[in-house]
Amino acid sequence: MSLRAELLRLGIRMLLKRRGGSLDVEEWRRNMRAMERFVPHPPARSTTVEIEAGRVRFHRVITPASRPERNVLYLHGGAYVSGAPVYYRHFLWRIADALQARVWALEYRLAPEHAFPAALGDAVEGYRWLVDNTPDSRQLFVAGDSAGGGLTLGLLLRLRDDGQPLPAAAVALSPWTDLALTGASLKTNAAADPMLNVEDLPGVAKLYLGGADPRTPYASPLYGDPAGLPPVLIQVGSDEILRDDAVRMAEKLRSHNSLSKLEIWRRMPHVWQLFVPVLPEARQAIAQIGEFISEVRD
Repeated sequence: MSLRAELLRLGIRMLLKRRGGSLDVEEWRRNMRAMERFVPHPPARSTTVEIEAGRVRFHRVITPASRPERNVLYLHGGAYVSGAPVYYRHFLWRIADALQARVWALEYRLAPEHAFPAALGDAVEGYRWLVDNTPDSRQLFVAGDSAGGGLTLGLLLRLRDDGQPLPAAAVALSPWTDLALTGASLKTNAAADPMLNVEDLPGVAKLYLGGADPRTPYASPLYGDPAGLPPVLIQVGSDEILRDDAVRMAEKLRSHNSLSKLEIWRRMPHVWQLFVPVLPEARQAIAQIGEFISEVRD
């Protein structure tokens, strides 16, 4: 790994990793809003437009590389209680370039104000709108990170169960797939993970679930049947507490679709792809996402 990656790990551990204490969602959101001014703006060649699509809203990102027939629904992270497309403005244009696609980042409803299945319902509605309003549903993809990665996989299960057309492929970055919190890496990587605090997860999961069974597949896709799903690329860092969420999910996916792929990146922090302005491994990971999409479409 690069020297920049090692320095980044140290900085993340010092500045971003919570040191315990009670979880205050409003404080979490305030801190994220305070960080928004540090998110780099996209280059002038990238265009972002907010689009009202029925009850949901997208941030549509286009670059000169974007092909109008190729479209990506993007579901952001934030533990289901925070986050928004605006925090991804430095990242989404790079996805648009790498996939040669228009990227539609969804503003889905957040818990605890809107508990499960509100976010899933928004993802379904947004996806169906794209099916009806983009040129070629065979060139439609879904991607997401962290909670958004889990939401991506839950969306695939819901679409299949409802008999809806499925995307051509999906990408999940450091996905949270098991809200029952049974992965061994929650303990074995608790000290090594430079970003996430395992003590936060039970409270966040409870807020999102709102009393639902943590093993319901639409909230925890690890417990779903992946038969009939399209190929999925999962990228995860070796030291993440969510590593086993990714590994176990990938094993299930590959048992039904040989084109599904798991990449475990040594010592990368949670969703390291978002550190692309400073991290060479992030640029490499995004390039490999583009290669995966090209492979499954060719």
